[in-house]
Amino acid sequence: MLSQDIRYAFRSLVKDRGVTAVVLVCLALGIGINATLFAVVDGVLIQPLPFDDPDRLIIINETLESAGIREGGVSYLNLRDWQAQATSFSGLSGTARRSLALSDGGSEPERIAGALVSWDLFHTLGVQPVLGRSFTADDDKPGAPPVLILSDVLWRRRYNGDPAVIGRVVPVNTQPHIVIGVMPPQFGFPNIEKAWVPLAPLLERAPRDARGLLVVGRLKPGVDVSVARSEMTAIATRLATAYPATNERWSAGIQPLSAEFIPEEVRLILLTMMGAVTLVLLIACANVANLLLARASARQREFSLRAALGAGRARIVRQLMTESVILGLSAAPIGIAVAYVGVWLLNNAVPVDMVPYTVHWELNTRAIAYTAAISALTGIVFGLAPAVQAGRLNMVESLRDGSRGSGTSGRKARLRNSLVIAEVAVALVLLVGASLFVRSFVNLQGADPGFNTAPLLTMRFYMAGETYAGEPAKTQRVEDIVRRIEGLPGVEAAFASNFIPLDAGGGGGNAIVEGKPIPAGQETPIGFHAVTPHLYRTLGVGLLKGRTFTDAEGATRSGMAVINNAMADKLWPSEDPIGKRFRLAGTPVDEWITVIGVAPDLREGTVGDDGPPFPIAFVPYHYGPTPNTGLTVRAASNPSSLTAAIRNEIRGSDPNLAIFNVRTMEDLRTRGFWQFRLFGVMFGIFGAVALFLAAIGVYGVLSFSVSQRTQEIGVRVALGAQRRDVVRMVVRQGLMLAGIGVGLGMLGALGVTPVVGSLLYKVAPTDPASFIGVALFLGAVAAVASYIPARRATTVDPIVALRSE
Repeated sequence: MLSQDIRYAFRSLVKDRGVTAVVLVCLALGIGINATLFAVVDGVLIQPLPFDDPDRLIIINETLESAGIREGGVSYLNLRDWQAQATSFSGLSGTARRSLALSDGGSEPERIAGALVSWDLFHTLGVQPVLGRSFTADDDKPGAPPVLILSDVLWRRRYNGDPAVIGRVVPVNTQPHIVIGVMPPQFGFPNIEKAWVPLAPLLERAPRDARGLLVVGRLKPGVDVSVARSEMTAIATRLATAYPATNERWSAGIQPLSAEFIPEEVRLILLTMMGAVTLVLLIACANVANLLLARASARQREFSLRAALGAGRARIVRQLMTESVILGLSAAPIGIAVAYVGVWLLNNAVPVDMVPYTVHWELNTRAIAYTAAISALTGIVFGLAPAVQAGRLNMVESLRDGSRGSGTSGRKARLRNSLVIAEVAVALVLLVGASLFVRSFVNLQGADPGFNTAPLLTMRFYMAGETYAGEPAKTQRVEDIVRRIEGLPGVEAAFASNFIPLDAGGGGGNAIVEGKPIPAGQETPIGFHAVTPHLYRTLGVGLLKGRTFTDAEGATRSGMAVINNAMADKLWPSEDPIGKRFRLAGTPVDEWITVIGVAPDLREGTVGDDGPPFPIAFVPYHYGPTPNTGLTVRAASNPSSLTAAIRNEIRGSDPNLAIFNVRTMEDLRTRGFWQFRLFGVMFGIFGAVALFLAAIGVYGVLSFSVSQRTQEIGVRVALGAQRRDVVRMVVRQGLMLAGIGVGLGMLGALGVTPVVGSLLYKVAPTDPASFIGVALFLGAVAAVASYIPARRATTVDPIVALRSE
């Protein structure tokens, strides 16, 4: 019996090739983008973290509630005390990111993202090297022979996957290290690290208030998180009593390890997008249901004849449901192809270094099984309405309607109209969301960072090892590099610093203002950026008042600073700051720094960071030489064309320096809001698909209505109705449906868009321009979709229509 239904379904669908093709396109779009988002949600939220029993892994932070610090880093000495006193964990390990410069012979010096780790970190995670061995307790002691573990990607790229690398001596920050292991493919804990060295040899002398470790713990079997939290709070209290100078008021907080990799904002984004694609799929279902309702109405005589010949209602309903499920499953392969394209586009849109290694999305077996399941479910959902209508079949009415062809029942028409209204409403919600994200992206694209990014090139170089152990060695190297680069043809100016505009960095501290005594701990936090001369010449920015330091002043700790306007307003409101003095808390009482200039507020971080300007002082580079130094160059023309020449000059100064993160400032600017571009494009695609489906829905309903009212229209024309009256009648019907849908969609959008308010930039979630603009646009599309069948209605020949009647 079922095989007969399947064979008949295929014959019926092939016979109505036009309707079948439209249905498959609608379903493939809805299923395809749904499968794409499921692959992402599966990779980020559903798949467990790639560790042994990841639900037992937790993150422990130091917290200071009075200062709003709830997820602070942990100091090395506090970690040692935690390890000695805590009993709730089978492992308690620390890690800290650290730049590592590899300079083994035969390969160009390379700075990589590495990490310092406790010897038992990999054991705590339940991940071990696939080649060689892991760290031991003896490796993680002061004075131990330096050892190194490589990531799989670094091993294959730099050492060609040679197993003989185990035991090889590799200079790391100019210090020889023995390679002892290679980690499994795709491992990069904590994020995208490429190599690991032991923690203790480098942090043994770190002070207790140097809080920079990420601490991972594994709960012992049977130990609840609440028990571990109580124990850590008690330990933190004891440490605060023992070390009040560094630990007073500090406590400890616990959260699942997954929270470190999947912040709440990411969850919100993914769930919002999943909701959006579900709405698109619902629109597709409503559209297909409408098409099948129209098709079923045209087949009323067929069903009536089958019923008259003995087919029960259940048999007819089963036949229609079989056809619907076959349509849904037939759309699955096309939907999977759409999803493959979607995942590929998504992978190319997301910067590789922005995604933790634990996050990986693909169309795996689970995603394909999900696609098949929703395809079958979709077939059932959109097939319900036609099947239910067929189940209410009135043979006498159907045979009479089939012979006359003059109309259709009001109940059926109301159902089709309701589906179109729902389509328009959902399409408006998606289009409003797309408009908000696109406007956010446009606002970011036009956001002013405070300087022209077009002529600027940026890069970083890493000064590591004993050669650069002292500050004079760093400052001399930096001054030599800047001097060389400023002498290149095509270079207008350059500066080096411990920060790069739009790429963060720099230092900081608490400012003490001369003549304004403030209790300890209540000083004003400021940024403290060490720069070589020509900062403002390079950025093309003029000072608001005063001057910058000269080349001679910039070559020493001259006690001079140029401050930004935010610092002037914060420390010397209603006063002229020129000539005023300040120093950082913790520095000698006689080391005052004099303000010689005030500069405009420049954007420090990404363009999307729209917080108030932070007070910043720019001082000569001698105040803060760092191993990781940024270089910003102003070019006379195309900044990228200077890359090779600048590299050569750095090599000429020191061939062992690792150069990395070579980017134009414009690239840095756009990287700052890549996610907004992605949201805008994705919601734009969702909205475009929804708009396309809604337009088809309006067009399909009105086309069917016109075909069912052929005789009525013929009579109207025969009685003197003008063609424009016929057009107006049909278009009015379409606009009425669209208007109701727009009204309901407005209410829905007002309830939904506040959820994504935190993801928008300088646009309100209830932005009137977006709501009104989308409503008008959707109304215009509905008018066009209505006009096409309306024009067809005017071609009805009244003689033919009356003869048919």
